[in-house]
Amino acid sequence: MLTVDLNCDMGEGFGNYTIGNDQAIIPYVSSVNIACGFHAGDPSTMNKTVKQAIAHNVKIGAHPGLPDLNGFGRRMIDISPDEAYELTIYQVGALQGFVRSNRGNLHHVKAHGALYNMACKKESIASAIANAVADLDKTLILVGLSKSKLIDAGKAVGLQVAEEVFADRTYQADGTLTPRSENGAVINDEKQAINQVIQMITEGSVTAIDGSRIAIQADTICVHGDSPHALTFVKQLRQAFDRYSITLG
Repeated sequence: MLTVDLNCDMGEGFGNYTIGNDQAIIPYVSSVNIACGFHAGDPSTMNKTVKQAIAHNVKIGAHPGLPDLNGFGRRMIDISPDEAYELTIYQVGALQGFVRSNRGNLHHVKAHGALYNMACKKESIASAIANAVADLDKTLILVGLSKSKLIDAGKAVGLQVAEEVFADRTYQADGTLTPRSENGAVINDEKQAINQVIQMITEGSVTAIDGSRIAIQADTICVHGDSPHALTFVKQLRQAFDRYSITLG
């Protein structure tokens, strides 16, 4: 019997704008990553999403990103390691407040978008984020792209890490995600995405866009809640898990 975590980014609306179908998707996942107000989210949305997570007994994670609401945190901004540290402290601390006020527990931290991608490739940014998480609470789990510098940085400061893989993204031959600016970065075919997930879990590998196979560790699987077909996809993914005797944990 194989056990994996299934995570989804949530709380990514802002003010009167709603992004994603959080309420419908949350029963099908085992953990959520809640936007902390910089790339998306606001105090009301953060509080509401924390309450939903507690009600459904799913693990709560902070999802800090770059200060870029217009670009949804997906545009590269040249920040220093000190800025990466401060951005992480500020945002995770904010979500911690809402989690504690609702008598819940913060479980993990997963950087968002461009900040995540920078941390996976750039050792100084990875170390800054890992140090910020460790300084806040060493019991928190640091989530990062499997085999990336962020995973190494988390281990270096004594954090428990969760190696993440993506259901709907393609991979480069070096194990990084194909940039969203390139064609073929996102897998829109649900069957293809499900087959990729099953391969990653059962075989410990993913097939890159050049056809090569890359070794990965699939501790947690990311599904993107802002996808228009996210609810249908996560239901089909759970059905596939049942067929392959894969449980959530």
